[in-house]
Amino acid sequence: MSRAELARRQAELLHALLAGGSPPPGFDPARLAVEANVLRRKHGRVLAYQRPELAETLGERFGPLFTEFTAGRPKKAAERSGAYADEFVTWLIAGGHLPKPKRGLLTRFRRR
Repeated sequence: MSRAELARRQAELLHALLAGGSPPPGFDPARLAVEANVLRRKHGRVLAYQRPELAETLGERFGPLFTEFTAGRPKKAAERSGAYADEFVTWLIAGGHLPKPKRGLLTRFRRR
């Protein structure tokens, strides 16, 4: 297999795992769905570690809200975690899960 073919197949796999794409040929869709769910939960734990005040504020709602967010907006392979976390905060505010900030988009939940 050429490097280009390997890169293409890896990209297909990442798209299936991270962005809800179709499973590449030769992969079990059910197993990929399980792995994609594991990766989303892992990313949620990383985000909670990076933004502890956000996780603390949301409490038990954090996990379900993050799952809802990622279902509609999966993280892209090359996307920085901080930018994705900022987008999650924006989504939370737009959905009424967090209060609207009084000063622009910078809140205590975003990195400065």
